[in-house]
Amino acid sequence: MARSSTSRRERRLAEGGTVRQMRFGKVVNRYPPIQVMSTDEIESIHRASMRLLRDTGMEIMHEESRKLLRQAGADVDEAPQRVRFDPAFIEEKIRTAPSSFTLQARNPARNLVVGDGSLIFAATGGPAFVSDLDRGRRAGNYADMCDYIRVVQSLNIIHQEGGCPCEPTDLPPDSRHLDFYHAAIRLTDKNWQCWALGGYRVEDAIDMLSITLQQSREQLKNNPATLTIINSNSPLRLDIPMGEGLCAMSRAGQPIALTPFTLSGAMSPVTIAGALTQQNAEALALIALAQIVNPGAPVLYGGFTSNVDMRTGSPAFGTPEYAKAQIASGQLARRYGVPFRSSNVTASNAVDVQAAYESGMSLWGTVMGGVHLVEHAAGWLEGGLTASFEKLILDAEMLQMMRSFLDPIVVDDASMAVDTIGEVGPGGHFFGTNHTLERFENAFYEPMLSDWRNFENWQEGGSRTGTERANGIWKELLRTYEQPPLDPAIDEELEAFVARRKDEIGRLQF
Repeated sequence: MARSSTSRRERRLAEGGTVRQMRFGKVVNRYPPIQVMSTDEIESIHRASMRLLRDTGMEIMHEESRKLLRQAGADVDEAPQRVRFDPAFIEEKIRTAPSSFTLQARNPARNLVVGDGSLIFAATGGPAFVSDLDRGRRAGNYADMCDYIRVVQSLNIIHQEGGCPCEPTDLPPDSRHLDFYHAAIRLTDKNWQCWALGGYRVEDAIDMLSITLQQSREQLKNNPATLTIINSNSPLRLDIPMGEGLCAMSRAGQPIALTPFTLSGAMSPVTIAGALTQQNAEALALIALAQIVNPGAPVLYGGFTSNVDMRTGSPAFGTPEYAKAQIASGQLARRYGVPFRSSNVTASNAVDVQAAYESGMSLWGTVMGGVHLVEHAAGWLEGGLTASFEKLILDAEMLQMMRSFLDPIVVDDASMAVDTIGEVGPGGHFFGTNHTLERFENAFYEPMLSDWRNFENWQEGGSRTGTERANGIWKELLRTYEQPPLDPAIDEELEAFVARRKDEIGRLQF
């Protein structure tokens, strides 16, 4: 057994330092999704959403979107920029949305399939702050953004960079997306998410992907290589920057997770059924718009319905209501035949027991609800305001456990081990049997973060909490990080593009 243990340790070291983790790979959910609503109840939500779109409609602030909707046959009122949708119109348009699609990565071995039963775990994206145990909470900055991407690259359980780990507030706001894109291309060979706050940020992402992958825009349109989130301004509004981003992404054939931000009791009704009705109406309107821009454009149905604390008005995440809403959202996404996006969320302000149980509730609700893309799968803290290095590791452990849970139980003659049970007999043990010796290395899940030693050994080892251990793990991953190779000529071309675009953007400010 000692020789086998050594070989396992050597293999682990060869795969990236002393941190135990699974290999990068596809995660498939083979279990049937849980249903919290009956088919009749889902149809009731659908019909109520259609009535809402027909009678109330949405405020579409983006002029091009209104023009496209009018040309397609929607009822458009320029004052007050209200668009109403006939139910048959919605049904017709969303029918062209694909049920699955593939996302290219710089490393083809890390390409992702969305919507075929696979689960994609994307790191957190967009927080204004970053934190760790050593330096505390601080404004997002370029250096921390890069370190976070390096750790994301090193975590095999993470499939996708999630749209900038933290806002690099030390860079100019109108051009910092270029620095993020260049860092994402250089520091990871995984798929990454672009920004859709305005059309030009999308166009820059497509141009940089074209340089990186040495593919034309037409090739990228047929083989998408980035993804973004488009949020409606709930209730019932699409603003100008999001409208621009939606149109630019759809024209380019790049997938969009169309996600209303429906906090029950604040931006949507206080009842979950009411919030889901509003979420569904907004999501369907945006899916229809994407299909008008480019029939067949890849989309995801985004579910983000949660609730607020009715005492303070603060958002609450990882609640029972959130879990139920996500499972119901998965049912609605399957009703329309499009992939489903949800999130791993918590309202906790620290990497503590609250962060763990709220994220646990979120993950179980999303995964068992049939999710395809888990946004903010690792690192989200403080209701999305902070990207935490320690939370990144805590979540990675939970994602690994979820991946292991989703592996099917093998039932065959060898695994049932009838002969071995008979060999051991009453009162014996199985440690030394051939059946155990042949399987012990890979018999059970091996944790990255958990400490399974008894109390005395744990105490002798320094009595470190899980959060403290997570601190050591991300530092080790950063220490052993290896930057994936990038053709120097491509990198030089990217540098020139970034410099030119920064100059153009800067001149537009004057």
